[in-house]
Amino acid sequence: MTPSIRFVTRLVTTPALAALLALAACSSQGGETKALPPVNVKGASLQAGFGNMDRLVEAAQKEGNLTVVGLPREWVNHGELMDVFADKYGIKIESLNPAANSQQQIDAVATAQKPDVFDLSVDVALANAATFAPYQVTGWTDIPDEVKALNGAWYAGYGGYMSIGYDPRKMKAPVSYTDLLKPTGRTAGTTVALAGDPLKNASAFNGVMAASMQGDKFDAKRGVKTFAALKKAGAVAAAPEQATAVLDWDYLNAARSAANAANWQVTIPAGSVLASPYVQAISASAPHPAAARLWTEFLFSDEGQNILMRGYARPSRMEAMQMRSTLDNEAAGKLPKLNGTPVFLSIPQQDAAKMYLKQHWSQQMS
Repeated sequence: MTPSIRFVTRLVTTPALAALLALAACSSQGGETKALPPVNVKGASLQAGFGNMDRLVEAAQKEGNLTVVGLPREWVNHGELMDVFADKYGIKIESLNPAANSQQQIDAVATAQKPDVFDLSVDVALANAATFAPYQVTGWTDIPDEVKALNGAWYAGYGGYMSIGYDPRKMKAPVSYTDLLKPTGRTAGTTVALAGDPLKNASAFNGVMAASMQGDKFDAKRGVKTFAALKKAGAVAAAPEQATAVLDWDYLNAARSAANAANWQVTIPAGSVLASPYVQAISASAPHPAAARLWTEFLFSDEGQNILMRGYARPSRMEAMQMRSTLDNEAAGKLPKLNGTPVFLSIPQQDAAKMYLKQHWSQQMS
């Protein structure tokens, strides 16, 4: 069974919502059909807000638009996800700043073009949960409790593992981060890169933390010292595109490999498996609240989850879909192989590590 994203430490202590009253139409003893209550486009579930999917679709189509932010088309197949949604429901998608990081997505709420939905790292979602509109998607019970706020404020749609992408023409598959980052573990002239600046880029930050791992333990100081030594040895590439090996999420390295397997392969080092999800949320000030809820329903549907997996992400409903035989097994078989137990950085660990990098990274890498 291909593993899905799971936390080993609970991040959420939010109490569960009270049970919602079912609003589906039913027949009375006299044979009359009771009318559904008025649509509530800010309802906390499909049943509570709309009663059924048809009414949600109708309300979203009346709004006619959906505004997303921070969704690059090439990132976990979001391009296909947006195109299929727009064609399926006849709703125009406006994509704001596809390169926006999680905090920049939140900051976009203060602009004239307010986003309806977000795709965020867990730490940013936790810090801004009060600004989200709680909504429990139809597949809510399939999402592990450890990767969702129990009140429906946010919930993981997909995730992945830190990996090493490498050029097989210039080096063998790295056995571990330690071997890759030691001079004796690299061929002369090979270089290593992160996905970006770890002070600004979540993938790069997690690359440093993956390189810092000993077993399931993290040490930000060790990670910084490792890359400082590489820099001093002239083994850090100026950009990921110029590197022999890149530390990045497995779905990004896998997508690059799919484009040219002869030049790029991906491996998840055994015993040092750093995992992380991306979570979805609806803005409490969404200009198109019904379309936002329809987008979320689509993303967590079997169709939407399989589209994400074709982008090499591991969907949050993966285990449930596998049990129900609705998983795209061909796409699942193309995911990078996992050998080890995933480990997650807790929020306190992230905070402490980010503080250390803020104080030492630029100085050590200059």
